[in-house]
Amino acid sequence: MKLLTRWSNTIMERYLPDPYIFVAILTLVVYLLGLGLTDSGPLDMVVHWGDGFWGLLAFTMQMVIVLVAGHVLASSPLFKRLLSSLAGLAKSPGSAIILVTVVSLIACWINWGFGLVIGALFAKEIAKKVPAVDYRLLIASAYSGFIIWHGGLGGSIPLSIATDNHPFAGIMGVVPTSETIFSTYNLFIIAILFITLPILNRFMMPKPEDTVSVDPKLLEDKIEVEEAEDTTTPAARLENSVVLSMLIGALGVVYLVQHFAGKGFDLNLNIVNLIFFILGIIFHGTPKRFLAAVANAVRTSGGIIIQFPFYAGIMGMMVASGLAGVMSEWFVSISTEATFPLFTFYAAGLVNFFVPSGGGQWAVQAPIMLDAAQTLGVSYSKTAMAIAWGDAWTNMIQPFWALPALAIAGLRAKDIMGYCVFVLVLSGIVVSIGLFFF
Repeated sequence: MKLLTRWSNTIMERYLPDPYIFVAILTLVVYLLGLGLTDSGPLDMVVHWGDGFWGLLAFTMQMVIVLVAGHVLASSPLFKRLLSSLAGLAKSPGSAIILVTVVSLIACWINWGFGLVIGALFAKEIAKKVPAVDYRLLIASAYSGFIIWHGGLGGSIPLSIATDNHPFAGIMGVVPTSETIFSTYNLFIIAILFITLPILNRFMMPKPEDTVSVDPKLLEDKIEVEEAEDTTTPAARLENSVVLSMLIGALGVVYLVQHFAGKGFDLNLNIVNLIFFILGIIFHGTPKRFLAAVANAVRTSGGIIIQFPFYAGIMGMMVASGLAGVMSEWFVSISTEATFPLFTFYAAGLVNFFVPSGGGQWAVQAPIMLDAAQTLGVSYSKTAMAIAWGDAWTNMIQPFWALPALAIAGLRAKDIMGYCVFVLVLSGIVVSIGLFFF
């Protein structure tokens, strides 16, 4: 295993470009595929790209905020002590890898936005406690937990189809989570990944001479707070007012209590962001310290701001040209009743490279796959979960979702993707077994 991972890391280090170069090449590939496989002409594909370019603008801002707000929360004195205490459970490089994988799996099963940020922040804290651990594998292990998000409590597809009047209710009705998230095959997949993924990550640990560690001092968040020369002015007193922070924090806490009391465990991305924000404001104590932490965190969000619009442009070409439908229909054409969930999973995994959005992918693939499911006599709920797992599966080698974790860790995509390839293989086998035999 060590030999294979070393070979994989070497390949990724040599050939995997910066995520921006990756998305630029992907843009050109989709453009050419659209010309070759659909009726769209050269100008049509350009228009599809331009029309879609800002399609993820709101989502891009949400991702910037989840990264910045999560970073701000983690840099607060109280939260740093909490993470440090939990990280203290890791006594060796091996236990560090296992611990960060389990924590990431749990957090991502609860909510993907929460898990994506907390996993990377926790990994950084563990690296301070266990400096001998391979930092690349540690961050890859934190990101690997993201594989289960669409089969967990925050899965956008199963939650969408469990909602009244969802876009495809006329075809499949309202599907309760007992048939998706809490179905036998989904629980089997989740359970097996919880057992095997920490073991896999532990076995990928490199030899001591190949370990890439990091100086714990480099992982400290340096937050510089300028002290006012005159703290007697009204402005200075407000900037250093604990009372003002607590009042704003109280507003947020009251809203969150009201939200969960009225809607149950509705932990959507906006609520996760609000939790991070409010706790960050409270834990930093004063507006000045909070704003200094924000200024420090914003520097890590450049990759998301620049690259997400390009993925929106790709998604625009995929959807408007019909290219996503062409890919999905090919898999349908080779399916039988027994193999349809399996091939739906593979089709979704392929489409996810170009449409890395769970909601967007469901909108593109659902009409084709649900119609085929009806023809073949396959369960609508299982078809939906096959798309959901395919959407999550190839995230392991798609830099789009790794950007927040990489920004927090200060790494490049090529630093972790060599390990993530093996997570892709393992999870692909586990999900295939779950969908085919259950």
